[in-house]
Amino acid sequence: MNISPFVGRKNELNHIQSEWQNTQARMLILYGRRRIGKTRLITHWINTKSPRALYWVAEPTSPVEQLRSFSQALFGFESSAPVPDNFSYASWKQAFEQVARMAKHERFTLILDEFTYLIALEKGLSGILQNAWDHSLKSTNLFLIISGSHLGMMEREVLSYQAPLYGRATTRLHLRPLPFKATKGFFPKFKTDERVALYAIFGGVPAYWEQFSPSVSLDKNIKEHLLSGTYLSEDEPRLLLQDFVSEIHNYVAILHAIANGHRTPRDMARAAGMNDRHISMYVKNLLQTGFVERRIPVTTRGATRRGRHYISDPYLRFYYRFLSRRQAQLALGVQNQALAEIKKHLIDFISTHTWEELSREWLLRVSGKGIIPFLPDQVGSIWNKEAQIDVAGVNFMNKTLILGESKWGRYPVGADVLKALIEKTDKVLPHEGKWRVYFLGFSRSGWKQSALDFVRDFSTQKLGGKKWQATGILLRDLNELDKELSEWTE
Repeated sequence: MNISPFVGRKNELNHIQSEWQNTQARMLILYGRRRIGKTRLITHWINTKSPRALYWVAEPTSPVEQLRSFSQALFGFESSAPVPDNFSYASWKQAFEQVARMAKHERFTLILDEFTYLIALEKGLSGILQNAWDHSLKSTNLFLIISGSHLGMMEREVLSYQAPLYGRATTRLHLRPLPFKATKGFFPKFKTDERVALYAIFGGVPAYWEQFSPSVSLDKNIKEHLLSGTYLSEDEPRLLLQDFVSEIHNYVAILHAIANGHRTPRDMARAAGMNDRHISMYVKNLLQTGFVERRIPVTTRGATRRGRHYISDPYLRFYYRFLSRRQAQLALGVQNQALAEIKKHLIDFISTHTWEELSREWLLRVSGKGIIPFLPDQVGSIWNKEAQIDVAGVNFMNKTLILGESKWGRYPVGADVLKALIEKTDKVLPHEGKWRVYFLGFSRSGWKQSALDFVRDFSTQKLGGKKWQATGILLRDLNELDKELSEWTE
């Protein structure tokens, strides 16, 4: 395993430090999906800032053992004497009273990691902690951090309106995936297109990145760490789903369907062999997990039946597209054949998902930089029966539209692609008003001279239609996009 340096999370570290420096009792709820780096963030803050802090992590053991472990951690923190093996406070209420004493005169940080293990076994614990906070802890110098990996349980038992701790937290920190920029810190020797491929497989989950070695090729990493029966290719997808649902079989069938291009509930039901009447419940639950999202054309206003469903979690997307149905093959050690099949389809996979997503991120981040003339309110894509636009931004108030083409091929792109993009304009314009339209091109491998000439002469062509007028065009290749995203991303 690659033990990488700590990368990114500057804003999150500053947020935690600000809470620590506050002179009042504070409760921080730290949450996010599994493997996102919650524990690494906390321990890095402790190691770099050296606060007076006790980090305690719960384990999936008996309630008696949980209380004993926590009690001994408190005892050991306060005393240099050996902790008696059988020492334990009589109750959690008593243990929290001791926490209040420890934070009475001096700032004290208590981190309860894997909190969901506690509340799963000790059903009344959230209420006990709520009472302790209301009656004693909130009047001390305590900085309490509550973190958990079971995101579904954190939502229900800690964050929801019905949860006992609702309203007690003074701040929340939802830890998101790392941005594409961070891949440079983990894999400084990887070429840019290799880092995009890695991001297509894992997204911004640092624990997954650490499975790959930065000193060997991407192909070898895939073969050794994804095609050899590691937890990533066997247990991880199941664990992610079981954080939200207990019976995962129908959900797996639907994820298979979405991963293979079935975007509507009816198409999903047919591909998964399920009844149309039942599919909506499963899709609704998947949307609530955040692993699946429903997208609509960015120019659509109000309710629509034109929504398409996508797996938003990159690793689940990759797993159910390439690995899930190859488990028997991989168990027999047939790795070369699986690798060849992945490489055969990876270009289309990256083009359809990650390269378009990075292009849309560029459009979001470029706003206000003075590089393009329009400021879009919304960024996404457009589709209808006549045309598909990969990257689009719209501002309805100003009647401005940005249309972009995104290509992940091995060779430079010519002017024909740009002309085809412009020809789609009439087919995707919103119905009302007259529009000013700006065009973008994103190409992994750059642009042919014909495309560069087309851009040079663009202003002299006075392109437009009855309801629109072209205002300009801009091209970006992979290295330019990578450089600018790195500069614009905190």
